[in-house]
Amino acid sequence: MSLRNKTTLIGHTGKEVEIVNFDSGAVKASVSLATSDYYTNAKGEKVEETQWHSLVAFGKTAEIFQKYVPKGKEIAVEGKLTYRSYDDKDGVKRYITEIKVDEILFLGSK
Repeated sequence: MSLRNKTTLIGHTGKEVEIVNFDSGAVKASVSLATSDYYTNAKGEKVEETQWHSLVAFGKTAEIFQKYVPKGKEIAVEGKLTYRSYDDKDGVKRYITEIKVDEILFLGSK
């Protein structure tokens, strides 16, 4: 077991899964995942803090996302944190942080 780059998240999907089918036959799924933390502020009010994460999956895992993960579904995912960059149409370098999902677990009600 490698623990060098392992990420586990539990949350709800924020949109429908986007699927890309490549000429080679490979499949890629992309979706956003919201995770929320709660705390009590100095006034005694309960505050919710939500973070959004970009998930990507390939192959069989991508097919599972496509078939079984609608918008709003509660899931747990395990994968690794990845970074990439590209130059946009104006020549500005853009950076993307994603979780490359290796495993998915369905939570919540059916």
